[in-house]
Amino acid sequence: MKIAVIGTGYVGLVTGTCFAETGNKVTCVDIDKSKVEKLSGGQITIYEPGLEKIFLRNIKEARLRFTTELEEAIEDAEIIFLALPTPPGADGSADLKYVLGVADHLGKILKGYKVIVNKSTVPVGTADKVSAAIAQNYKGEYDVVSNPEFLREGVAVDDFMKPDRVVVGTRSERAKKLMSDLYAPFVRQGNPVIFMDERSSELTKYAANSFLATKISFMNEIAQLCERMGADVDMVRRGIGSDERIGKRFLFPGIGYGGSCFPKDVQALVQSSSEVHYDFEILKAVEKVNANQKLHLVEKIKAYFKNDLQGKHFAFWGLAFKPNTDDIREAPALSIIEALINAGATVTAYDPEAMSNVKAQIGDKIKFAENQYHALEGAAALIIATEWSEFRTPDFERMEQELKHKIIFDGRNLFDVAKMNDLGYHYESIGRADSNKL
Repeated sequence: MKIAVIGTGYVGLVTGTCFAETGNKVTCVDIDKSKVEKLSGGQITIYEPGLEKIFLRNIKEARLRFTTELEEAIEDAEIIFLALPTPPGADGSADLKYVLGVADHLGKILKGYKVIVNKSTVPVGTADKVSAAIAQNYKGEYDVVSNPEFLREGVAVDDFMKPDRVVVGTRSERAKKLMSDLYAPFVRQGNPVIFMDERSSELTKYAANSFLATKISFMNEIAQLCERMGADVDMVRRGIGSDERIGKRFLFPGIGYGGSCFPKDVQALVQSSSEVHYDFEILKAVEKVNANQKLHLVEKIKAYFKNDLQGKHFAFWGLAFKPNTDDIREAPALSIIEALINAGATVTAYDPEAMSNVKAQIGDKIKFAENQYHALEGAAALIIATEWSEFRTPDFERMEQELKHKIIFDGRNLFDVAKMNDLGYHYESIGRADSNKL
């Protein structure tokens, strides 16, 4: 098939590259000329494990190309994907100006039948708005389809190439046939392509992410109870996770969720609910719990140092909102760092991929180390905010030499409590027996 993907951000680049990998001819469009030049020259613009290899292969095979010219990109395309940003507005609602702006432009240049697919996460009713925007200037045949992405940063290529399900919102048999053919290579093992109406598809994405965010916040509240009641959250997690009605995933406590999806999508669903006069109380509580949890480690640090952080220096491992990505959007690490700086402390941080993004956002407010051990030099304590694999089995002897004091505040529960006690560390994590009762 011939496909156009409008937008070369995270979703657009993964989508375009993975469709090219199954033999389709894909043209990706972006208004950023310098970005298009980089991509055309084989320079990938995001960090995502496994993506660069297939990106370069498909450029070489001429199945993947990039342009700034929208009309050129869609001329021969059978399917046009909209992978555009939908940032939260001041009230938490998704801003559709980019999506509707492109839809308006498409209406002026379409020639012949096309399937226009919303790949971005958009509020219920967006397919209708996109269709109306196109119809203002184009009277020919077309279909607008909702096809939300369910990509997890760090494993997005596997998620796309081997999806556990594909959700497609359309009531058009013609569009359904094209989408079925397009996704056939990705579901050969029998995982479903679930067809539904457009509005149900749009809500499915918000419902999925909001439910997962709810699981995370629920477990963080259980962790708070564990600290106060002398229970161990790891044992509780294993006990409830073995119940198949609950499942094992998204039950790990920590310092809150972040990233580009969960915070934005929860906010948007709360706002969309209010627009139809429904008060989504559970999700409001999820947001509140998450905001508080991001600073729970700071409370532990302040308690240990008797509420005096002035002049104290901390080592910081992990800046991205999760491992295997350079994404720092809504990252708990940034909230913790801001609180420490406001309390008069200083920070030296290390992250395998996200340091340049943090430096671009906060400048010289903190220092950056060339590796995880150099970050420890002279620090009063180590703070862990992201569970990168390389942090899980560090050289504790070297750590002892670099740290000023053997103190670790672990927001991701990386280490065994008994081992840390044996090594002589003051070790505090989330929801376990080592943790202070706050």
